[in-house]
Amino acid sequence: MFQRIIDGISASTGTTVRLTSLAAGAALALLVTTGFLCAAAFISVLEKYGPVQACLAGAGIFFLLTLAAAGSYWGYKREVQKRARIAAECAAKSAAQSMLADPMLLATGLQIVRAIGMKRLLPILAIGGVALGILASRAGVSDEVSAEPAE
Repeated sequence: MFQRIIDGISASTGTTVRLTSLAAGAALALLVTTGFLCAAAFISVLEKYGPVQACLAGAGIFFLLTLAAAGSYWGYKREVQKRARIAAECAAKSAAQSMLADPMLLATGLQIVRAIGMKRLLPILAIGGVALGILASRAGVSDEVSAEPAE
């Protein structure tokens, strides 16, 4: 039994090492290719316009690449924050729904209704519902205010 577990871990580790080495090789090839393309562009601009313009053209290309990378990073960061906020809201809703679906809570509620009586319990429930509505409306307003970005 333990031998199967060890064999599975060994096989997955071997696969991971092979894939990682392939990715590292591809990254190295991309780096070399990018270097040669930059050198070719630099030499082309150097021959036509001169050394200062060639350096400025290289800097401009890398500046545009940096702006593209930063833009994609910020977009990804916003998407992650949005997903986290949606997940938190879903978790809060499911927690409230799971409380109402709890059989122990329902049984306790039925016992309270039987002990107090329906005629005495209706005014208490009405007042509690109004109070809960007021609290929910206030919590919704504070959530909307805090959800606005502070940029």
